[in-house]
Amino acid sequence: MPTRGAAFAGMSVALVTPFRDGEVDYAELDRLVDWHAEQGTAALVPCGTTGESPTLDHKEHDRVIAGVCERAAGRLKVIAGTGSNSTGEAIQLTRHAKESGADACLQVGPYYNKPTQEGYLRHFAAIADAVDLPQIIYNIPGRTGSNILPETIIRLAEEVPLVVGIKEASGSLDQVSQIAGACDLTMLSGDDSLTLPIMSVGGEGVVSVVGNIVPRDMTALVATYRAGRFAEALAWHRKLFALGRDLLGVATNPIPVKAALKLLGKGTGELRLPLWPLDRAGEERIRQTLVRYGLPVEA
Repeated sequence: MPTRGAAFAGMSVALVTPFRDGEVDYAELDRLVDWHAEQGTAALVPCGTTGESPTLDHKEHDRVIAGVCERAAGRLKVIAGTGSNSTGEAIQLTRHAKESGADACLQVGPYYNKPTQEGYLRHFAAIADAVDLPQIIYNIPGRTGSNILPETIIRLAEEVPLVVGIKEASGSLDQVSQIAGACDLTMLSGDDSLTLPIMSVGGEGVVSVVGNIVPRDMTALVATYRAGRFAEALAWHRKLFALGRDLLGVATNPIPVKAALKLLGKGTGELRLPLWPLDRAGEERIRQTLVRYGLPVEA
C-alpha cells in the first residue's frame, strides 16, 4: 500500500538561499531551480535550515518561496519551509506558501521554547486547521532542543490528515522503525548519511543537503534501493557517505555546502551572520573533497 505522502517520496533537496552583497540573489536562485529540474531532482525545499531561513525577513521568505514555486511549476515539486517556534507565524508563512503554489510545507518542530508533546501536536494541528496544505513534519532535536516522540507522530498521523510525512533527523533508527511500523506517513531521511539505513526500515527518500552538489547521485541512491537493486544502492551509499562526511563535517551546515557550490561555479558562497565563511584551510579541505569525488572545481 502506498504511504500517505507518497507523492513526496524520492530525493528532495534542501535548497540553499544564494546571497550577493547582502541581498537574496534571485537570479541565481532561478538558475539553481533550472539546474535541479535538468538534474532530475524530485522536489525542492526552500527556506529550511540549509536555506538560512532564520536570517530571512518575512518579505524575503515569502519571495523566495514564491520565486521557487513559479520557476519550478510543472517541472518539480516544492515543499516550502514554513515552520516557526510561533504557531501564528507558521500559519502566516504556510498560508503564503499555499497561495504561491507550493505542493506541501515542511514544518520543523518549534525550537528554543521546547513545547511539551501535547504542545507539538496542537501546534501542527492548528496549522492544518488554518491552511489546507499537506505537512511534512521535520524532527531535528539536535537543532530544536527537543525530540518529537514517536507516540506524538503516530497521534498526528491518526488525528491530522494533512500530516502526510516526516523528515526524520533524530539519528535514531529505533525511532524511525517505531513510526514506520505504526502509521502510513511517508518517511524521509533528514541526514544524508542515514538515507540508506532509514530506507531499509521503511523510509522512502531523503531531504538532502549533499543533493545541492550531486543531485543525480543522491537520486541514484534512492532510486536503486527502491528498485530493489540493493548492491548498487550500497555502492552509492558508500561513495556519498564519504563525500558527506568530508564535506559537512568541516563546519555547520550550510557553511560547507555553500563553499562547495562557489567552487563549482554556483553562486558567491556568501552567508549571513551569525554564520561565517570558512578560513583558507577550511576552503582547501572542501576543494580537496570535491576533487577526490571527481567534481569539476573551478581554479
